Amino acid sequence: MIFTQVELAPADPILGLTDEFKADTRTNKVNLGVGIYKNEAGLTPILESVKLAEQRLLKTEESKNYLGIEGVQAYNSAVQALLFGDDHQVVKNKRALTAQAPGGTGSLRVAAEFLVRNTEAKTIWVSNPTWANHKNIFQSASLTIKEYRYYKAETHDKDFDAMVEDLSSAKAGDLVLLHGCCHNPTGIDLTESQWHTVADICLKQELVPLFDFAYQGFGDGVDEDANGLRILANAVPELLIANSFSKNFGLYNERIGAVTIVAENEADVKKAFSQVKSTIRGNYSNPPAHGALIVSTILADTELKILWEAELKEMRERIAKMRTLFVETLKQEGVTQDFSFISRQNGMFSFSGLSKEQVAKLKDEHGVYIVGSGRISVAGMTKNNMPVICKAIASVL
Repeated sequence: MIFTQVELAPADPILGLTDEFKADTRTNKVNLGVGIYKNEAGLTPILESVKLAEQRLLKTEESKNYLGIEGVQAYNSAVQALLFGDDHQVVKNKRALTAQAPGGTGSLRVAAEFLVRNTEAKTIWVSNPTWANHKNIFQSASLTIKEYRYYKAETHDKDFDAMVEDLSSAKAGDLVLLHGCCHNPTGIDLTESQWHTVADICLKQELVPLFDFAYQGFGDGVDEDANGLRILANAVPELLIANSFSKNFGLYNERIGAVTIVAENEADVKKAFSQVKSTIRGNYSNPPAHGALIVSTILADTELKILWEAELKEMRERIAKMRTLFVETLKQEGVTQDFSFISRQNGMFSFSGLSKEQVAKLKDEHGVYIVGSGRISVAGMTKNNMPVICKAIASVL
């Protein structure tokens, strides 16, 4: 008997919370744990641009044959256009190659395994705090994890001086994980000047940036949110990007992402990409088609792309309004503690500053579920559930 030796794994801090939420029978419960966009009706809608693209695919699709290892070529080209823009020197000089992958998680895992198998990179620096699954992904790929300081609890802001100090101690060849925009879990992003400083450190220390880019368009705009990535791409000879379209296209269950590798020249990127494909082959052989075909169909059609950009703007602006409403409603509930920092953060998440004890009370006494770190999914807030959320928070402070 071998399975009797297996120990029960701890519940995932985010997905496990969702399981608890589903089992909760209270009618006024609110789930602000998992990172899923909700509209004012509390639903996660299918975008109209996605529906139209799917209708077109149903009429024109002729085969369900396997894709190549790297996926849909039109999709991979569209990914690069979103990441770098149309005229970036990385694209023009053929220094970048992209492979479709299953979501942001799959993209990160492919990138990590490729690096461990084919380079001397053994250590990756991640922000403290970071997305709960980052450490699981990189440890599973046999990378050693070190942390750079990012968040200062006293000010509810980033601690950029500490970040610079920590990354300046990294060794040549180390990887550094960077959140392209809408930092998860803090919602606090680097300024343009700070991105230039990070680029200088990476160049001086010979560090290899790995971007986690899951929220493009949820911060300031599609092009604006890529500014940090493009600054690094202009400065360093090599980097990797793992991006996802779960959020900005609403394609959560399609698991559609990509891993992009940038090398110093065309010859190097071709060699490296051959090993990326070898890594994919050993994991899942080739990716599913539907999500990539949706994205590439939308981005190749002027009208559909304009519609998608408008829908993305609507989601982005609704989240921003929820931030403002959250701060205002807390004041109306008599909370004197300053939560104005919430309105200055970007993207789907905010680092609330609530303690583990307060988080536990929110769940147990009020049916309001947030991650133990105090991360709140602002994208799950609505005008209807805001009074419930803020009354509960006021009661535990």
